[in-house]
Amino acid sequence: MSSPDASSQPPAVNYVVGFLLVGLAWGFTTPFIRRAAKDHNPPAHPLLERDDVKASWIRSRLYGAFFAVVDLLRNPRYAVPLLINLTGSVWFFLLIGQAELSLTVPIVNTLAFLFTVLGDWWVDEKAISRDTWIGMALSICGIALCVHSKSE
Repeated sequence: MSSPDASSQPPAVNYVVGFLLVGLAWGFTTPFIRRAAKDHNPPAHPLLERDDVKASWIRSRLYGAFFAVVDLLRNPRYAVPLLINLTGSVWFFLLIGQAELSLTVPIVNTLAFLFTVLGDWWVDEKAISRDTWIGMALSICGIALCVHSKSE
């Protein structure tokens, strides 16, 4: 089996865009999902008030969990960011089929961290501390070093 030649490989910009999209989909949506889940007030479900359901610990927990999931998924403030987040997972699995695994995983996870920090700032107006900025810069420098050493 011969190895593919360089002309059959996609341009590096495709990988960079892929890494950014996955990091954005995973990281930036997380604060939106958390906020929607935190602010969610589930409606009452008559089934949960029935005596036979209340009498069974297992039944009340199973029905309660089922209705909690259904209620969240019916809420667009939760469902839309979740769908984008899950789409990022599909992109990630397509990306690791093409890009080098030892670079893809740390790059995407670092970008997800960076976008989560920015999402927290956007959603909850959390201040980004000087130490967090330094950590983000060091993370980007570390990834740049890894990419540079792999390209030599």
